Amino acid sequence: MAGEEPGVARRVVTAHVGRMRNVIGLFFSLLVLAVAAAQARPFMVMVYNVENLHDADGVATFEDYQPARYSKTHVLTKLNNIAKVLAQFEDGRGPDVILFQELEADFTPGKAAPNYPEILARYAGVKIDAMLGAKFNAEIADLPSEALLLKNLADRGMTGYFVEVPAVVAPKDAPERKLEQKCVVFTRFPVKHARSYATANARAVQEVLIEVDGAPLYLFNNHWKSGASDPATERDRIENARTLRTRLTDILKEDPHADVIVGGDLNSQYNHSRRYAKTMKQTGINDVLGSQGNELAVRGTTRDLYNLWYELPAEQRGSDTFRGEWGTLMHLIVSRGLYDFRGVQYADNSFAVAKTPGMNADAKGLPVRWSGDGATGSGFSDHFPIYARFVTVPDGRADKYLPLKNASTEPATVAVVKIDYAGIDVEKTALKAAQIPADQSIRSDAFKGKLFRVEGKVGKAKRLSVEFMGETYDVYSHDPALLAKLREDHQAGDTLRFYGELGTFRERWQFVVQDPSWVK
Repeated sequence: MAGEEPGVARRVVTAHVGRMRNVIGLFFSLLVLAVAAAQARPFMVMVYNVENLHDADGVATFEDYQPARYSKTHVLTKLNNIAKVLAQFEDGRGPDVILFQELEADFTPGKAAPNYPEILARYAGVKIDAMLGAKFNAEIADLPSEALLLKNLADRGMTGYFVEVPAVVAPKDAPERKLEQKCVVFTRFPVKHARSYATANARAVQEVLIEVDGAPLYLFNNHWKSGASDPATERDRIENARTLRTRLTDILKEDPHADVIVGGDLNSQYNHSRRYAKTMKQTGINDVLGSQGNELAVRGTTRDLYNLWYELPAEQRGSDTFRGEWGTLMHLIVSRGLYDFRGVQYADNSFAVAKTPGMNADAKGLPVRWSGDGATGSGFSDHFPIYARFVTVPDGRADKYLPLKNASTEPATVAVVKIDYAGIDVEKTALKAAQIPADQSIRSDAFKGKLFRVEGKVGKAKRLSVEFMGETYDVYSHDPALLAKLREDHQAGDTLRFYGELGTFRERWQFVVQDPSWVK
């Protein structure tokens, strides 16, 4: 530069080079981020207990699913309603991975295992409605429930699923007994291997190893012994947990940062050991499996699993109901590997309950469970599905952990979430007799689960009942004290006034009084 001292010129050149290096560095940083973003593969995993999806062959051990009560039309309603729930996600494509529970075990299997792609190809020109209608034949009757579900989803544009059904393995407690239900995995990712492990008095634990953009991800699908609050059946759930824990220990011993998702209906509360501390000295989910709620603890060496229920505020934790309380029987539990920067990674705070008001959730926010009543059946499931999102990361670093927002810690107190029946505006919500045509019976699926303002005479039978709109209905409450008071205060012929939820129990129509505030 003419007229400038040499030192000044060097400083100018050096500054220019420095700026160029910064620009180049920024360019490469943005390029790396762009490549990483391009490689990232976001996907959803859902856990869904569908409440007894049976096939159409008419062979069933459960009385409610035999031909007299469960027809091809019922099967179609059930399939359509499951599909409606799944279509709420991923712009109608449905989740990429679904862990199903309560599909009927096929009691009339063919000589060879079902070839699902071949089944879809064979019926490509026939809709599921026709398959279960005018086109129904012995061949379609022979299709297992998961094949019918796969076809129904395909008809709605939810395609690309591999289907994994566990091998038939006898339960340890009764080798000669075949269980009525099975777990099934639908996944759009390639399956590397699938195994199943027999466990005491419950469905086999299903292991499916998939590959997500080259990264291995273990899926464990479970349906443990029922009876969450029962100390006697907890012994079975402890054995169920031990079966699963043994396999997890082997995997995590070989690779402490293996990516593992444990899902299913564990018939256990997320805080089981605290909730039932007075009656259970040991629990399957917390003490044996090791599910816990300190999200940062998985970075250490003593706790390798984290239960995603802790992602939600305590008052929002609930996927099912029992005796006026919310339960958390459905679970998604993740390993420490899903928090590092290698392979698959959990999307922080993405866990949620899949409930849609007006569809699978009623006006009170409760599950609209399946009912086989009527010519078509109605409803969805007694469990809301749960889901979480994940992503693949290209860094390959197991020594670096995902930064967490509001990382949860295990609570010191027991959280039992009561259903707030008293908070429901029953006067605004309830139907009244004057709103129903005089010649119309409310004993139908259209009114099941609805809240009614009831006023009528108490019946003469020993069972508490009320005359309403020309018919007799049982009156029941899950609160024993409330039911006893209703019986004590109202004799035959007395006028009984209350708000009640219409439903059936063992084919008897009834009104359920959920809260003392409903009697007025």
